[in-house]
Amino acid sequence: MTDEALYDVVIVGGGPAGLAAAIYAGRAGLKTVVIERGAFGGNIFQTAEIANYPGGVVDESGAEFSARLTAHADAFGAERVSGEVTMLNLIGPVKDAVVGGNAYQGRTMILATGSVPVKLGVPGEDAFSGLGVSYCAVCDGPFFTGKDVFVVGGGDSAVEEAMYLAKFARKVTIIHRRDEFRAARSIVERAERVDNIEFLLETIVTELGGDGLLTRVTVESVETGKSRVIKAAEGDNFGVFIFAGMRPVSELFGNELDTERGYIVTDERMRTNIPGVFAAGDIRKKLLRQVVTATSDGAVAAIEAEKYMIESGAGCGEK
Repeated sequence: MTDEALYDVVIVGGGPAGLAAAIYAGRAGLKTVVIERGAFGGNIFQTAEIANYPGGVVDESGAEFSARLTAHADAFGAERVSGEVTMLNLIGPVKDAVVGGNAYQGRTMILATGSVPVKLGVPGEDAFSGLGVSYCAVCDGPFFTGKDVFVVGGGDSAVEEAMYLAKFARKVTIIHRRDEFRAARSIVERAERVDNIEFLLETIVTELGGDGLLTRVTVESVETGKSRVIKAAEGDNFGVFIFAGMRPVSELFGNELDTERGYIVTDERMRTNIPGVFAAGDIRKKLLRQVVTATSDGAVAAIEAEKYMIESGAGCGEK
């Protein structure tokens, strides 16, 4: 392969982490390509409003934010490719990402494939995503100020997020399929002391519905099998926050990368165990998965990719 056809940085994933990496890499004069299988912007593309990004635009939707981020990457010369990566080759001085019949080869690679929420798989869940159904309390909790909210799940995250939502909601009902929580007892005891949190145990959600916004939640007793429909008050709507876990998009990594439960293990410089391969955003093992931390990861990964090329003598190609 000629230097002209070789990228300095191949970024797999076009969410906030991948696009931030593209901005920093492009601004540094690195020949960069970003590959995304869905909408550029990633999960944030579907968010109704981004209210907690520092310096963000008031009332800006996830789609609008994604468009600005994408345009910023474009302005610094990063190429964008839409398509599904079917194979990665990470070992060696040249890394490959195969999309269809094309192999995008780079001196370095940044993996920013992200993670996706585990869904309940019930009717209405997809239709009301962003219209009452959410997978992120920090992102969407304030939109349900003074409203009734349901939290589905029984782990630490579900109970902790329920306590966060209780700051905004009129009432929070935690729905859990078992008679005991998987969450630590200390966390459950804290939730039990919150006046506007209630518990609906041995219960599952079977359907979500409404007219425009989410106004109906159908639940079923695990013990008896009986169903009932919980309806919002006239003119009101519900929020349903689903915390059934997150799934890292890590199917392509195989056994080459060090991972923990599918999440890539990196150091603070976003370096993986493979030289020249970096990871950024929600695919990393990390504490907080938010847009602000994803963009930070992407910036660090791009800077470190440039350092790697200089230190390894790989050099940088001309754009």
